[in-house]
Amino acid sequence: MKFLVQLIVTVFLVHTTVAQQPSSEEFNPESDLMAQPKLVVGVVVDQMRYDYLTRFWDKFGDEGFKKLVSEGFNFRNTHFNYIPTYTGPGHASVYSGAAPGTHGIISNSWFNKFENQFVYCVGDPSVKSVGTPSDAGQMSPHRLITTTVADENRLHTQMRGKTIGIALKDRGAILPAGHTANAAYWFHGQDEGKWITSSFYTDALPKWVQKFNSSGKAAEYMKPWNTLKDPSEYIESGVDVNDFEGGFSGKEGTGFPYDLPKLKDKNGGYDLLKSTPYGNSLTADFAIASLEGEDLGQDEITDFLTVSFSSTDYVGHNFGVNSREIQDTYLRLDLDLARLLKALDEKVGKGNYTLFLTADHGGVHVPAYLQSVKIPSGYFDYGKFKEELNGFLSGKYGDVALIRNVSNDQIFFDYGEVLKNKIDREELQKEIAHFALQYERVNKVFTRSQLEATSYTEGIASSVDNGYHQKRSGDVVLVLEPSVISYSRTGSTHGSGQNYDTHAPLIFYGKGIKAGNSLERTEIVDIAPTVSALLGIPFPNGATGRPLLMAFEE
Repeated sequence: MKFLVQLIVTVFLVHTTVAQQPSSEEFNPESDLMAQPKLVVGVVVDQMRYDYLTRFWDKFGDEGFKKLVSEGFNFRNTHFNYIPTYTGPGHASVYSGAAPGTHGIISNSWFNKFENQFVYCVGDPSVKSVGTPSDAGQMSPHRLITTTVADENRLHTQMRGKTIGIALKDRGAILPAGHTANAAYWFHGQDEGKWITSSFYTDALPKWVQKFNSSGKAAEYMKPWNTLKDPSEYIESGVDVNDFEGGFSGKEGTGFPYDLPKLKDKNGGYDLLKSTPYGNSLTADFAIASLEGEDLGQDEITDFLTVSFSSTDYVGHNFGVNSREIQDTYLRLDLDLARLLKALDEKVGKGNYTLFLTADHGGVHVPAYLQSVKIPSGYFDYGKFKEELNGFLSGKYGDVALIRNVSNDQIFFDYGEVLKNKIDREELQKEIAHFALQYERVNKVFTRSQLEATSYTEGIASSVDNGYHQKRSGDVVLVLEPSVISYSRTGSTHGSGQNYDTHAPLIFYGKGIKAGNSLERTEIVDIAPTVSALLGIPFPNGATGRPLLMAFEE
């Protein structure tokens, strides 16, 4: 009897276990193991705050932002988890799945204490310009010390999957495409108005790029810029002419329209296009041309196309986040996105590609405007701060130059002078921190000793920690008060760990992605692991983010 009971229990357990296992018919490799889109398209909109989606929603058409949101998965609470929120670190973090403390791109430019000079995040004098006689092409990703998701796809496919990076800004094209990219192209304005690259990728521009450059597209966009819609419809923005906008040289006032041909010579030649929505249109044209020119998405091996729309950042810096110029730029970008999606449907095939859209940082309301409506805000003068800091140190340690550099909210010591004068570095850090905390508009201060000895997991401290690179960063880090910036009194900027700079859109769309949305907090470093998980390829080697599986088709 006992044996019979055991036999019945065993049979029941085996039957239950088998019943719980999915049958071979239920297992779908494309959803349960990997999706195999022919093309992954990464879109970064430079300086796009999340609330631009909601603020301009009623003015968007149905085939751009609205299509992505309604048919894709919208993460409504995505943030950057580090400081500083700049373009270089932003693009590197989106595609590496790591923060600057890991991937090493700690700013757009930073003081290199070992070379005793500033270095540009993609500057590389060891390579040559291709497509221009100027030095604008001497760029590469050599300062990025991790892989990107595009790199991992290249490695996973034995270099058969292609990667192309495109942006007006060199750093917006180079950092996303990574180290193994087939090509990265960026726009060189001035008197040329051409898309260029560097010898890091190739010795000559391919014929399709040469053809595009000679087509006169850039010249076609050198035309008057007026509002896309009737001015009376721009109720989501401030008044057209105000005291909080920069404007262009050669034009009195900052109101529409802008006669670009007339303003061209006093505003950098073709570089003027970057500061108008036409720069985004030119980028979309070039990205669409690359689909055919580079044969992207034409076989079963996944390719990558990274596209960064940079004009939104230039316009934001010039006119501010509350300007009609920024609204008009986004309404026109909506049309450019619609054109890009249509081209992808036609050339790659609807359902054959996966696309994500995000930003590299947000932007602050112009503090002068905030002050006019009684919101605490202001400006910080680093020149004055450095002068008074040196005066304080001279009074305490004598006439010695202990500070080598102050930049990117960081203070770098002159270690030679510190050692020569037998000054304890930790003591010096504490003295400077105490001095800085007494300074108006400084909210928090962190020292190298604190950041190296402590792992912060919450709030601004965590953001400072994630952005701090032990070899490349300074010895004391300052955090200014909310809406306090070191910038001109016109136009917007970014760089802080406050919500206006960290809250970014994140939408996944296309193959392997379901429709939906989430208010769960997600982080920008989650993007690359999500794409890696979707494709079934290794995560970038420094990635710290997590896959956002709720966006995947079940």
